[in-house]
Amino acid sequence: MCTAGLMTAARPSRGTRLVLVCLAAMLAAASAGAQDWPDRPVSVAHGHVTVGGDVTVTVGSGDSGYFNFTDYERSTLRLVRFDAVTTLRANGHVSGVIELRAEGDSAAGNWSADAYAAYLRVQPWTGRNFEVQAGRIPTAFGGFSRRPYGNDNLLIGYPLGYQYLTSLRPDAVPGTADDLVAMRARGWLAYYPVGEQYWTHGVPPMSIFQYDTGVLAKAGIPAARGELSVSVTAGTLSNPGVGDHNGAPQVAARFAAKPVPGMLLGVSVASGAFVAREVRDVLPEDAARQQYRQRAVGADAEISHGYWLVRTELLSSVWRLPALEAPLITEPLRATAWLTEGRYKLAPGLYVAARYDRLLFSDIQSSHGVTTWDADLWRAEAGAGYSLRRNVMLKGSYQYNRRDGGRVKAASLAAAQVLLWF
Repeated sequence: MCTAGLMTAARPSRGTRLVLVCLAAMLAAASAGAQDWPDRPVSVAHGHVTVGGDVTVTVGSGDSGYFNFTDYERSTLRLVRFDAVTTLRANGHVSGVIELRAEGDSAAGNWSADAYAAYLRVQPWTGRNFEVQAGRIPTAFGGFSRRPYGNDNLLIGYPLGYQYLTSLRPDAVPGTADDLVAMRARGWLAYYPVGEQYWTHGVPPMSIFQYDTGVLAKAGIPAARGELSVSVTAGTLSNPGVGDHNGAPQVAARFAAKPVPGMLLGVSVASGAFVAREVRDVLPEDAARQQYRQRAVGADAEISHGYWLVRTELLSSVWRLPALEAPLITEPLRATAWLTEGRYKLAPGLYVAARYDRLLFSDIQSSHGVTTWDADLWRAEAGAGYSLRRNVMLKGSYQYNRRDGGRVKAASLAAAQVLLWF
């Protein structure tokens, strides 16, 4: 998909100029006709191999408050992403999916490439809604996690609970409550004295930008008009990835039902070890024997009728950290995220959308008194989207962010985006 946004500098950087050239070329190709850009995945070998992909280019305002930064240290308002998805079908029961991704900052570059997803999918019974996935997979948790990219995301920004970087790190922990409070509103660059001795970003309540490694099973439940998903993975919601770094798996589950046409209701739970094994190895003996877990619950709902679509979601995550020195961190650290968003179709291919988003943190007692362990914040975002054709979309959005702490407490940001997919 391709994204274009508003720049604050008087003269665009070299990276921005290259992105704008790419954007112009893609728009020209999109208007030239369907033969210049396929509007559906390419199928070869009698349907056994299917290749699809997308390109997204987003150019937006500079975000000096790091409100939109991700765990790849890039802003979602300045992101260029190329995806290629290949599906290999051995037969009606067994297939494999590989998604390769390259992305970078549309202003500064900072490119990376990775296998975002790579898993085997087995459907033992073709007549039943049941399948098993194994490899680098999406977790079973959450509602927005099923629609994070492309035109499924109504706006350009992402919900705070899935994107905003808190000050917590799995590879380093605070020695005291004072250490934690000192990093309040510093999730983009945090340091703690126990564990890895360097400055780096924290983690969101749930990461939408990485898949985890493990096994997922999905089964339809016709009597309840729903589907149950259960996953066992190596990482946690905040820190997915490849390999076992925490010494214990995460178990997550989600049940989603469609009680009536146009309505979807979902509930999710998850629990997994959060603090890395390397950190526990340097803790005192009693503390080293414990598992410090992240536990989360979630609920989501969606209602669509006529030209309207309305969604809401609640995500509550709790982390347990070691209590090492006074002032002790004795209580679990909670983050509660809530969002509501809606879309209204004005005309064929044209819609307007808005989202209101909050992220709240629990209190902690430090030497300086009682305060939240990270800074509460909220975001309001509004925008519009227009489909040039079935697989080409333009988006524009404006968002206002407000935070109870940090060097930058408020920011108004704008962006524009172009998405192409096949």
